[in-house]
Amino acid sequence: MTRRPRCNHSPAFQAKVALAAIQGEKTMVELSQQFGIHANQIKQWKDQLLEGAMNVFDDGRKEDAAPVVDVNNLHAKIGELTLENDAPPSHRSRLR
Repeated sequence: MTRRPRCNHSPAFQAKVALAAIQGEKTMVELSQQFGIHANQIKQWKDQLLEGAMNVFDDGRKEDAAPVVDVNNLHAKIGELTLENDAPPSHRSRLR
């Protein structure tokens, strides 16, 4: 038995096969026969398409990345501003 040479399929062909698999109108065996691709390969392309689908609508923002805030500095600033606001007007110039 001879081995078939490796085929490098174009991304357009891979997308076409993966979309057909996602549609679910045909079984993997039917798709395998139709496109001449092993069912495992079709499953891999389908999984890659589904994983990459979320990147289509990604606008580059990171939702998880929160700005780093130094809480101690903020508390110190709040304390300073509270003292300034509580002091009578004649003493405010001395606090600065």
